[in-house]
Amino acid sequence: MKTIAFIGLGNMGGGMAANLVTAGYKVHAFDLSEDALAKAKEKGCEPFSTVSEAVAEADAVVTMLPNGKIVKSVYTGEVIGKAPKGALFLDCSTIDVATAREVAGLAEDAGYTMVDAPVSGGIAAASGGSLTFMVGGTSEAFAKAQAVLEPMSKAVIHAGQIGSGQVAKMCNNMLLAIHMIGTCEAMALAKRAGLAPQKFYEISSKSTGYNWSLNDYTPVPGVGATSPADYDYQGGFASALMLKDLGLAIDGAHDANATVPLGEHALEIYRAFVEAGNGGKDFGAIFTTL
Repeated sequence: MKTIAFIGLGNMGGGMAANLVTAGYKVHAFDLSEDALAKAKEKGCEPFSTVSEAVAEADAVVTMLPNGKIVKSVYTGEVIGKAPKGALFLDCSTIDVATAREVAGLAEDAGYTMVDAPVSGGIAAASGGSLTFMVGGTSEAFAKAQAVLEPMSKAVIHAGQIGSGQVAKMCNNMLLAIHMIGTCEAMALAKRAGLAPQKFYEISSKSTGYNWSLNDYTPVPGVGATSPADYDYQGGFASALMLKDLGLAIDGAHDANATVPLGEHALEIYRAFVEAGNGGKDFGAIFTTL
């Protein structure tokens, strides 16, 4: 496998594609943004003006797209039937489970192998090649996908059948949203009750309150780990994207007849925050509402 088409070169995709170039792959790149294409070219990718052209000679196609509707449109209109028969498809977008399974079924019916492989780790991890990939697909498809995903990752985990990667992603991000809100509430309470936020961090980060949002992505400026909070909540993981992922989780919960009251409450909190004009701020900025 020598040539990879990478479709979607946004904040995440641009860094991911660059890491594939570093690993020795020939990367055919496409994005609607001319600026993103120019940056990809600087990193060693070969830019193409259409998806169909980018995938025409690809051994594998990696997509990193905004939502399920776009994923389905791109695959059915410009990838399936345009990429060489037998090519491997890896969709790293975060989308609904039903669409992931539908698109994979269409691809497999047309003679392709496909996995869903959403990621965890954010922009810095995408650039640094330290993402976690949660992969849905057959054991054979996963084995093929590993070679493509490993240069972009710190971990590549087989979640199960097709769609399982999306299940893992929606559950993971629902949990992340919940513990970010809880971390913000606890830090705000500590401050109002007279305990310095830095002291609370020093104590809780070494106690049972330990969690990623506190220890590795501290949402209070000047406290704990360096994070978007130290840059006026710019960069990082946009609150609008967290709201999108929470929506996928709640829809998934309804489909599975699962009860997720904290997930639903987190959705309400982030919806209000985004509707107030904060969609572009990092999701840790929920601290500012407290």
